[in-house]
Amino acid sequence: MSETLENLSSETRQFPPPEALAAAANVKAEAYEEAKADRLAFWAEQADRLTWAKKWDQVLDWSNPPFAKWFIGGELNIAYNCVDRHVEAGRGDKVAIHWEGEPGDTRTITYAELLKQVSQAANTLTDLGITAGDRVAIYMPMIPEAAVAMLACARVGATHSVVFGGFSVDALSTRIADAEAKLVITADGGYRRGKPSALKPTVDEAVAKSPSIENVLVVRRTGQDVAWTDKDKWWHETVEQASPEHEAQAFDAEHPLFILYTSGTTGKPKGILHTTGGYLTQVSYTHNAVFDLKPETDVYWCTADIGWVTGHSYIVYGPLSNGATQVMYEGTPDTPGRDRFWQIVDKYKVSILYTAPTLIRTMMKWGDDIPAGYDLSSLRVLGSVGEPINPEAWMWYRENIGRNRTPIVDTWWQTETGGVMISPLPGVTATKPGSAMTPLPGITADVVDDQAQSVPNGGGGFLVLRDPWPSMLRTIWGDDKRFLDTYWSRFGAGADSSSSDEWIYFAGDGAKKDEDGALWLLGRVDDVMLVSGHNISTTEVESALVSHPSVAESAVVGATDPTTGQAIVAFVIPRGNVDTEGDAGEQLNVDLRNHVAKTLGPIAKPRQIMLVPELPKTRSGKIMRRLLKDVAENRSLGDVTTLQDSAVMDLISKGMNTGKSED
Repeated sequence: MSETLENLSSETRQFPPPEALAAAANVKAEAYEEAKADRLAFWAEQADRLTWAKKWDQVLDWSNPPFAKWFIGGELNIAYNCVDRHVEAGRGDKVAIHWEGEPGDTRTITYAELLKQVSQAANTLTDLGITAGDRVAIYMPMIPEAAVAMLACARVGATHSVVFGGFSVDALSTRIADAEAKLVITADGGYRRGKPSALKPTVDEAVAKSPSIENVLVVRRTGQDVAWTDKDKWWHETVEQASPEHEAQAFDAEHPLFILYTSGTTGKPKGILHTTGGYLTQVSYTHNAVFDLKPETDVYWCTADIGWVTGHSYIVYGPLSNGATQVMYEGTPDTPGRDRFWQIVDKYKVSILYTAPTLIRTMMKWGDDIPAGYDLSSLRVLGSVGEPINPEAWMWYRENIGRNRTPIVDTWWQTETGGVMISPLPGVTATKPGSAMTPLPGITADVVDDQAQSVPNGGGGFLVLRDPWPSMLRTIWGDDKRFLDTYWSRFGAGADSSSSDEWIYFAGDGAKKDEDGALWLLGRVDDVMLVSGHNISTTEVESALVSHPSVAESAVVGATDPTTGQAIVAFVIPRGNVDTEGDAGEQLNVDLRNHVAKTLGPIAKPRQIMLVPELPKTRSGKIMRRLLKDVAENRSLGDVTTLQDSAVMDLISKGMNTGKSED
């Protein structure tokens, strides 16, 4: 049996950085050499970009691996670094957030106004008995108060746990219980798909199960009627009436900043713990380097939700620490029309756009004519985050959104890593469609086989990190053993069977190196199919399918097969103008199977292709392959509560056009 992932596809197209951008880039090629010569000195230099109340004594303490401590002895306040220092430097009138509500209402918040709101919220937290080290749950729509709440927690040293505002009562209550949160900050609701979406009833049910909660702070957003208890306080009656004077206290660099529970957990939630100094150092530096941010002129827009780590690192802490002007949008990309994103880019002259491949593929499906109707000339850097981006979606993004002139930074990182780890630098890297290219300066990433040996160029295997990095998770909240077992037990010193003294972080993702050594992410190792002894990534087969002109989106799973062990089953959404009825659908099946075989080789030819109207996705846009596997193996469906739209599975079951192998 093959011990590493097969490397089936290749990509020869390359796009060098635009000359003008390269000449003025924030980070140049020499950064790689500087970091390689002295990694810790490099990270110390990046930490110096922040304002410290007390300088650190030691950059890294790795004496008790894998429990890292960064900038030991240093003290700082994150909210001060994100807000106060910009106001003190005379930039109080600069716009921090252009906020766009889904119904079309807007707010413009300057750094001076943000400082006032964060200070008022910090005073309110103190009035409610919140002190340093307490945990606060935040369950909110994408409104400015969400960022204010996070910054206010950081300001007083409370550890926040943001729970995505689409999660269920059980998801919220288990996270509250695990963190033993004392306070929930929420809203009556938010706007989603053109109508108010209530949040308070979910919070009420969760709080009824949560004895640790003492108070609930509620922002009035939609004006919906809400039930009220003795624990409830209106934001406008507390925060907005509080004193705007608040002095930020410095906290130790290793003070807990936030717990973020990874999505898709079953049983006991897995709370990823991030601390203060190292986290802010890396997210501030990477936001400046990866997006080439020019705070005086750029308008930055990350389309994520604050409920995910992308929202923490690249909406709140990274951009605000760098004094950026950014757009925050409340709603969905197709409300009231499918051109909403491009209206916003046009309106605010967005210059840096950071979004997810699933959204890019959705835009492809909607058609090239929609973005073509807008002047997107303000855009100068495009980013991708959340999952591997297939080359066809990458090229569509470059051609239709970037108009063939903007670099694309495809970023790899995780909730656990805290900040971007692998990405092109827009002024340095000649990019390849679909590749995250190389580790950033100061990051030691590698692709290894089962024995933790580096695979050669052209080989595939497991993505690992060989050295500690500043924004790394410190543990799983309340469960050091699970932290060790999950991330450190597969390779190196963390593995029982190894005598190695090297601690190796296992990311859980497959990856390959191409002939030039560029890195290609292949998705979760759990999503690898073992077909006739070959480890094949679902990502590569999906990319091959989407490269066919009739296909808008695809998802691939391995289904049990008596002959090959597992067989490849593909679920395909055809483009809107493609005929899938009768003989035409049968012919498309044959064409697609042959197309994959030609692109990747006969071993990757799907046994079966199902033409479907939609795919099951979580609210963060991740495809739930587990449910597709249930369909492929004719099993009853598992839990569908985390789906964005649970009716999708009915559509798939009813509307399937199945093509069987004739081989």
